Amino acid sequence: MRVIALALAGVGLLSAGDARVFYSKYFKGSKPEYVAITVERSGQTAYKETVAEEPLLMRMTEAEAREIFDLAEKLDRFQRPIESGLKVAHMGIKTFRWEDGPARHEVQFNYSEDPDAKALADWFEKISETEQVRIDLERTVRFDKLGVHESVRQLEVAWDKKRLVAPQQFIPMLDRVAKNESFIHMARERAARLAETFRKLDVEASK
Repeated sequence: MRVIALALAGVGLLSAGDARVFYSKYFKGSKPEYVAITVERSGQTAYKETVAEEPLLMRMTEAEAREIFDLAEKLDRFQRPIESGLKVAHMGIKTFRWEDGPARHEVQFNYSEDPDAKALADWFEKISETEQVRIDLERTVRFDKLGVHESVRQLEVAWDKKRLVAPQQFIPMLDRVAKNESFIHMARERAARLAETFRKLDVEASK
């Protein structure tokens, strides 16, 4: 019952009026134990690690959001089961939900062999990984100057592994690091390089 309650708490994260795809994962003992993500067609995305907290907001590209919605459509807007039924290790209770006005279609699973379900879950895992990197970077910038270089390095590792979504969201924080002489030189240099890389993405996207 708790898992269902957590999932339903995600309704209304963003403004109503358009279809949205919601994802949550609850895995006791993991860090974080719970995540909830809502994506709109526009790319507007909300991320939470507890039911009560204000969400982190970021914007994916419309092309990225379209991939998520296309996968949801291939999964019949979550109107059919996707659980494999295989005896596998517990990997957390995951919920996909399609929200469109009063319409709500939801499916829960531990493990699925459906390639579209796996691809969609991986999209949400990337969003979760991205926002966890963002949370860590913001924390170290505020409270742990010596830890900033490692946070920026982890951001670069995630980028190199193609595990970042909407990397432009990091530009303001990277600029803050690059321009602040209280951070070590390596952190400032790495932050400046990454910020420039992410700015170029905006330029290329506008062409």
